[in-house]
Amino acid sequence: MPTPSPAPHLTSAPLRLGVLALVVVLGITACDSGDADPGGQGPVWSTPSSTPASPAPEAFTGWSDPARVGQPYGDTVAGLLTFRGNPTRTYYGTGPIPREKPTRQWTFPRTGGLCGTSTDEKGTRVWCGTGWTGQPAVFERDGRTWVVFGAYDHKIHFLDAETGEQILPDFPTGDIIKGSVTVDPDGFPLIYSGSRDNHYRIIAIDRGRPTELWKLSARAVSPTMWNDDFDGAGLVLDDHLFLGGENSQFHIVKLNRRYGPDGTVTVRPRLVFHTPGWDARLLRDVGDRMVSIENSVAIHRDTVYFANSGGLVQGWDIAGLTQGRTPKRVFRYWTGDDTDASVVIDEAGALYVGSEYERGTARSRRVGQMMKLDPSRDGDPLVWKVDDHGRRPAGVWGTPALHRDLAIFDTQGGEVLGIDRETGEVRWRFRLPGPTWQSPVVVDDVLLIGDCAGRLHAYDVADTRARPRRLWTVTLGGCIESTPAVWRGRIYVGTRAGAFHAIAAP
Repeated sequence: MPTPSPAPHLTSAPLRLGVLALVVVLGITACDSGDADPGGQGPVWSTPSSTPASPAPEAFTGWSDPARVGQPYGDTVAGLLTFRGNPTRTYYGTGPIPREKPTRQWTFPRTGGLCGTSTDEKGTRVWCGTGWTGQPAVFERDGRTWVVFGAYDHKIHFLDAETGEQILPDFPTGDIIKGSVTVDPDGFPLIYSGSRDNHYRIIAIDRGRPTELWKLSARAVSPTMWNDDFDGAGLVLDDHLFLGGENSQFHIVKLNRRYGPDGTVTVRPRLVFHTPGWDARLLRDVGDRMVSIENSVAIHRDTVYFANSGGLVQGWDIAGLTQGRTPKRVFRYWTGDDTDASVVIDEAGALYVGSEYERGTARSRRVGQMMKLDPSRDGDPLVWKVDDHGRRPAGVWGTPALHRDLAIFDTQGGEVLGIDRETGEVRWRFRLPGPTWQSPVVVDDVLLIGDCAGRLHAYDVADTRARPRRLWTVTLGGCIESTPAVWRGRIYVGTRAGAFHAIAAP
């Protein structure tokens, strides 16, 4: 679908998959003896003289191209722009990852901590650092690399990735920020972020200080249920924002991004669709009202997927959205328990889902806590499942990672598992000090995973059938709940000890 013109100051990404990537995904390959096109138009596709050449595949015209699974968000802005990097939540950044023990390049802040008070069902407490999911965004703008993240000090921070110095002043919110920010993928100088202060915001970064242009209140829609936080990272596609909230509603916002007469970015958002993330059957089955959407929505082709704290995994058809057609639900699956991990989608449209084990329902014991679902299988989408319900609480908080023929999950109890994507066989597992809520990240055949003893580990997973070999461990201090961002070999991550770190080869 067409996108508005990008801002002139954002660097274009070096990767452009286009039709070639779609060709590869469809299994069509160039003949090994093909020569370069002397006209500079790319390789010559060789075919036997007796067989007419096949027409080139048409360019993808839906919302989220399956050829981009595992690839960057787009071609306009170079970076890791949202939680788990792209609309299918399958992009983890770029290397080279250090094979030897790296060192801390800088820590932010240099003194003090990223701490603030917040109130939840457990009362008012001091929260420090960054937590679940807390993955920073890292991107190129104006000839420098930016790192942007929200923290428990009620602020969004804008740092120079090389030095850790502030590029812009902090942007304050009214409460802690648990989730990940999203950077506008079309080049507009905009940051999208939620907060526990009941709002999801659009923030401009082309002024002298970050400037709020718009905010969505969790109470702007009805009916709502549970609470009014925003933990999930929104997705921006074709001038639309897709977002789930802990108000238990799914929202679609038409952004209407433009530039004003003075050259600064403007938005005129309009809420074009919202729907409860629950239904009457879920409330009856789960037996309570804890049905918030805490994960980050994912989109494959023309279907947006999300899950909620009641364990309901849903898919909504958005194919006709820009033509005025109302989205409709096309997939429903109940895991039986709280499903806060984001849904991950592979090239074929299969869903990898991690679910918690808190309520102890018969359903969650039957279908497991790590699962692969195939939405095309009417009546029985469960392809395989792996259990983690020997105790309570148990199960999965971290979003799984796809690495070649593996799905990698981590659990509340500290286990890390490599599961055969096709069969569901557990090929290997190892244990770390739990709970491990961080989402595993794989770049350059290296698995990065933190533990609650404050250590970040790297494992060699080049051989997906072998038990991973530990490459190095770095002690950062404080439980590592946040997901690392990896960009051009440098690793960025915060901890509950109150600091944010940049790590790289010495």
